[in-house]
Amino acid sequence: MTTWVLLRGLTREKRHWGSFPRQLLARFPEDRVLALELPGNGELNGLASPVSIGGMAAFCREQLARSGAAPPCILVGMSMGAMVASEWANRHPGEIAACVLISTSFGSFSPFHRRLRPRAWPVLLQILLARTAEARELEIFSLTSSLPRADPQVLAEWAAIRRSRPVAARNAVRQLLAAAAYRAPARAPVATLVLAGAGDRLVDPRCSKAIADRWCCPLALHPEAGHDLPLDDGAWVAGEIRRWLNPAQLPAPGTEVRK
Repeated sequence: MTTWVLLRGLTREKRHWGSFPRQLLARFPEDRVLALELPGNGELNGLASPVSIGGMAAFCREQLARSGAAPPCILVGMSMGAMVASEWANRHPGEIAACVLISTSFGSFSPFHRRLRPRAWPVLLQILLARTAEARELEIFSLTSSLPRADPQVLAEWAAIRRSRPVAARNAVRQLLAAAAYRAPARAPVATLVLAGAGDRLVDPRCSKAIADRWCCPLALHPEAGHDLPLDDGAWVAGEIRRWLNPAQLPAPGTEVRK
C-alpha cells in the first residue's frame, strides 16, 4: 500500500480538496490518501505559519511521521503546497517516491509577473475588501476556477470553512512571503509530474512549463481548467496521474523522467 500525501496552497486547508481525495482513491483503490494541514491553516489555524517553505515541509514531515505512514510516499501538492512538496523531496528524497505538482511556480524559474498574473491583482484587492465570507469566496472562485458559473454548494462549503477556521491575516502574510521567497533545487529530487490548466487566471501556466523544462519531467496541460485543477476537473487530474504512474513500478528517487 502506497500513501498519497495531499498538500493544499496559500491559506487553504484540507477540506478545500473537495471530492478529489475520493477521485484519486478510485484510481488507486489499494492505497491510502492522507491530506495534511499546513501550519496556520485549517485545524492548525492557531499556529504561526513558518516564514519559509522549508519550515512548512519540516512540519508536514513530522505530521506524516505521527500518522504512522511508512515511506516512501507520493506527494501531491497544489500551488504553494507544491512548493512544500518539492522542498520536502529535496531534503529527504529517500522518503518520497514521487511528486505531483499542480498549478505552481518557482521563483528560481519564473519572473514575478508570471507567478502572480497582473490581471489577478485587482481581484485580490476585492477579496481583501469583501465584507462577508460568501463575497470573499465568490471572488476566490472567480479567480481560481474556469467553470462557467460558480457552484452554489461549493461556495457555501467554502464560506462555512472560512467562518469555522479563519486564517489569521498575519499567517496569510507569512505564507505569501514564504512562497515568494522560495527557490527550488536545480534538478528534480524525485520523479515528478507537473500539471497545469490553460485557463489559470492566477498563475501563468508557463510557470509549470518552466519547471518541466528545467527538471526534464512530464507536463500535462488541461485545455480549459483554471488554477484549482482538482475543483475544475479532478477526474482529469487523477487520470493523468494514473496514466503517468504505475505504483508497482515507481521510478527510483532522482531518476529523470523525460517528456
